[in-house]
Amino acid sequence: MCSIHYRRVDFSDGGRELLASPNVLSIRPEWEVILDPITDIFRTMHVTAFGQHRLEATAPWGLIQKKQTEEKVPPSGKKISPTDLAHFAMLSRGNCWLSVEGTPEPIPLTGGDCFFLARGTSFILRDSLRTHPKKSFGEVAATDGSNVAHYGGGGAPTTVICGSLSFDRASLKPITQLLPSFILIKADEPHTLALHNTMQALASEMAEQAPGSEVVATRLAEVLFIQALRAHIASEPQRKQGWLRAIFDPQIGTALSAVHDSVNTPWTVESLAATAGMSRSAFAARFKELLGQTPLEYVTEWRMQKAMQLLGQRDKKLIDVARSVGYESDAAFSKAFKRVVGANPGEYLKRGFRDP
Repeated sequence: MCSIHYRRVDFSDGGRELLASPNVLSIRPEWEVILDPITDIFRTMHVTAFGQHRLEATAPWGLIQKKQTEEKVPPSGKKISPTDLAHFAMLSRGNCWLSVEGTPEPIPLTGGDCFFLARGTSFILRDSLRTHPKKSFGEVAATDGSNVAHYGGGGAPTTVICGSLSFDRASLKPITQLLPSFILIKADEPHTLALHNTMQALASEMAEQAPGSEVVATRLAEVLFIQALRAHIASEPQRKQGWLRAIFDPQIGTALSAVHDSVNTPWTVESLAATAGMSRSAFAARFKELLGQTPLEYVTEWRMQKAMQLLGQRDKKLIDVARSVGYESDAAFSKAFKRVVGANPGEYLKRGFRDP
């Protein structure tokens, strides 16, 4: 789903549009690019993968990941809140059992299976349901510069590729709307060939320890995250909730696509309802039902997400950022920014929230 869609634009003059100035002729392409909302969110947010390591476990073994209550500092040195974290793991060899908080039954995993867990979710990974986990993942992490951790009693081997993802604070709310708390991708599911190829490349990169492996592994982990979400969308269409359910709704999804395609348009509830082909009242009610906020709250918050991204670019003036997200004056933009973000643009930048 993370793709660029295209819309045909027909011009009676064969693709040429005369601008207001009589001396300027603009050649417009026959095809106009439109960003779908999922692509727009991934382009706007900043994702950092860290802590990747390969766990070589031998039976009996069991590890637990509890809810984090303290801030962690990843190898990059960027201090992040535990609310910014998600965990991922891929079983590349062997078999084990996964128990996830809120999921009633343990899940058997085999080679090629992959799962992602959103922030604040406890889970247990073990060789057998009879094994009681005695340590956390952090306690058996790789040491001495290695990215391979060894744990267990010397029995049947299992290899797990583990890691975490952090999301820039500016992107946290769209992520929480986008992500289910738990994504499981089984090796035998359709639409997962690219995902498995990335998994294999990540496992290989982590095994070789070649120059630049850490950078390559981080990039592959980011790709893995997006591919897992795409596979989740493709494999469970009937179980979408929240933002995903909204974006696949024929009418609300059309309005969301319009917002993400043209965030600087002066949207109103009436114009969004017309885009969706619904009455104003029916559109507003359906939008609130699916997303938990009003249409204009969504528009404003997404404008501020885009604005935070633009503010991190040193060459952007405040008025240019304001106009890029639909405000004619920097004063009106700053007022809206402070209402949503809790700080005006200058304060926001002084606190060090620029993109790295």
